[in-house]
Amino acid sequence: MSNMEIVLKEEDVYSGNVKGMIPHGRGTYKWKNGTVYEGCWEEGKMAGNGKITWSSGASYEGSWRLNIQHGFGRKQYSNSDVYDGSWREGVHEGSGKYTWCNGDMYMGSWKGGLMCGRGVMKWLNGDLFDGNWLKGDRHGTGVYRFVDGNYYFGTWTNGLKDGLGMFYPAISIRSSSSGRLGKKKASKPHSIVRSISIKKPIKGLFRDMGRISNKKISVGVSSMESSALNSTELLSHNLDEGESVDDYNSSNVVWEREYIQGVLVKERTKNNAKVLSKKEQQRIFLMEEMKRKSTLDIFESRKSNYMMLNLQLGIRYTVGKITPLTMREVRYSDFGEQARIRVYFPRKGSQSTPPHNSVDFYWKDYSFMVFRNLRELFKLDAADYMMSICGDDGLIELSSPGKSGSLFYRSHDDRFVIKTLRKSELKVLLKMLPSYYNHVQAHDNTMITKFYGIHEITPRGGKKVQFVVMGNMFYTDLRIHRHYDLKGSYYGRNTNTYNIIEATTLKDLDLTYKFHMDKSLRDALFTQINLDCMFLESQQIIDYSLLLGLHFRAPEHLKSMLEPPDAYAFNRPQNTTDDGAIFRVDRTIQPTGLLLVTHEPDSVNTAPGPHSRGSTLKAFSVGDKEVDVLLPGTGRLRVQLGVNMPAQANHKVSHDISGSTEVELFEVYDVVLYLGIIDILQEYNTRKKIEHAYKSVLHDPMSISVAPPKFYSNRFFKFLEKVFPSNN
Repeated sequence: MSNMEIVLKEEDVYSGNVKGMIPHGRGTYKWKNGTVYEGCWEEGKMAGNGKITWSSGASYEGSWRLNIQHGFGRKQYSNSDVYDGSWREGVHEGSGKYTWCNGDMYMGSWKGGLMCGRGVMKWLNGDLFDGNWLKGDRHGTGVYRFVDGNYYFGTWTNGLKDGLGMFYPAISIRSSSSGRLGKKKASKPHSIVRSISIKKPIKGLFRDMGRISNKKISVGVSSMESSALNSTELLSHNLDEGESVDDYNSSNVVWEREYIQGVLVKERTKNNAKVLSKKEQQRIFLMEEMKRKSTLDIFESRKSNYMMLNLQLGIRYTVGKITPLTMREVRYSDFGEQARIRVYFPRKGSQSTPPHNSVDFYWKDYSFMVFRNLRELFKLDAADYMMSICGDDGLIELSSPGKSGSLFYRSHDDRFVIKTLRKSELKVLLKMLPSYYNHVQAHDNTMITKFYGIHEITPRGGKKVQFVVMGNMFYTDLRIHRHYDLKGSYYGRNTNTYNIIEATTLKDLDLTYKFHMDKSLRDALFTQINLDCMFLESQQIIDYSLLLGLHFRAPEHLKSMLEPPDAYAFNRPQNTTDDGAIFRVDRTIQPTGLLLVTHEPDSVNTAPGPHSRGSTLKAFSVGDKEVDVLLPGTGRLRVQLGVNMPAQANHKVSHDISGSTEVELFEVYDVVLYLGIIDILQEYNTRKKIEHAYKSVLHDPMSISVAPPKFYSNRFFKFLEKVFPSNN
């Protein structure tokens, strides 16, 4: 390799290291039109770190691969927009920050050049959205903060508000001139369209290296909510985001709203006095949370991006290595910390590992033969497993729902959840693994979390991070409207009401429903819960919970007010609903949102999901035959233990007294349940024994979560019997 200057055709000039008359090493290339690249080359291609300045004034400095931006880099466009973050084959992919020339800014995840995943968008006018995105639109849960202090917590679908949400008005300001309550109106968020100079992918050695193409990309919210660029148009009072609400005392009222694809279908005020008695604390919390999230450290996001890539590389390597091996029974030597694969993944690659764009790291896979057999036992195809977790779509980072500080990732197809483990949890899982293996072999319908692998990543010179791959219990096409984490204890088991959105995981004291099920379905459920509790008790495990997801079937028009079947019937006065409609209490009205029908294998998907494995359940109401649940207007689903289980959710709303008779009134909903037992890695060790003794002095021992294993399992089981009462 030598250093020289080459004058090429069309008056292009290269000076620097060459290999056989083509750029290789470090050098500078100048095109006839004024474009200049200075950096690393590999056999005539821009590769590694380098900086290019186009004749239009745009520039890029960062990582390259095969003449295309790939890795981390900063690009300043000719119109002064700036992107600083991760690239994949010439487009934004991974974590990055985009700042528009007018001052608008987005920081978060990208995919295929569009905002996708968790991110924060801050507009020039001061409005801010922090939540989930998909293909450039708000999609999923999030919070919108308006410059005037209003907040909206809710859910979006393809850029439109969809589902339940809470609107928190700012404190009204009394006008000094009129004495009326008034509020400043917020600017309407708009669709942002920018003309961006993007380098074309280079085909051949130097072909088209100086040409610049202009593309328009749309980044931001849905065009249905768009206004002109840099518009200062104010919202009118139209019940949309940022609206003014005059002539009411906002210190006592918040608004609960329900949208269907951007259309407001229901709105009601809720008394917020109890919440706002701590108004200052709430305001500080919200502002600090927004401030923290809106100043996300891009380098921390980069570390997370490396971690996800390392996981994919390691899992692909391990599964690909052991799948061709002949299937055999597990042995004693297949368990424990010493039963592992350990591989080094350098960036440049090795004989057994591919080159990659992450940091050098060590990969460790525990009990790989055990988990290979478990995946076979769970009827999970190895190729499907790798495609789900290791495919090009990557992993999605989730915020932690608990207090453990664990990081959570989800596969792009929702089938699997990956959680970081504490060292103590890793030890418990490895110790429990032989018994766990025997338990899931013996009980096809187990409700316990399904584990698919235990892995460890150690960046060169960094700290070890352990992971476990689990099945997603909420893997379904149906929308999960409510999430509950139920332990059977009640001290501290509630959620702050002002911070609840649809994706919030609620707790024991937040549950106001009782679920009535078919007799055979309920019997099967509690038979298995009892077996699983006995197993966890034998392993000295506590602090586990039942994760419960509810899908409501058209709750508004299917809701009816019912008396218990044995209640005395008599005429009652008319009642008025929120929208002014009048109805009479009628115990003969039943919800009709779903039906139990005889199982037809050809009519439903019978492939096991990441959480389900057992047989189709039998229902007493259809002659003790295997059943499917039929959802009018939606589809037909196979009923398994913990998956697609139909029930009626009863919610007591009031007492009605007439003369000497008192009758309870209920709201009744048709629901589809998804449930399973999670968090099974806390052992009742010395630290937990001390915690139990200390808290028992301060609080009712029945109320605290930490308790001896036998007591914990009995309390857990009895609590669930009340949640799912018998119809006998």
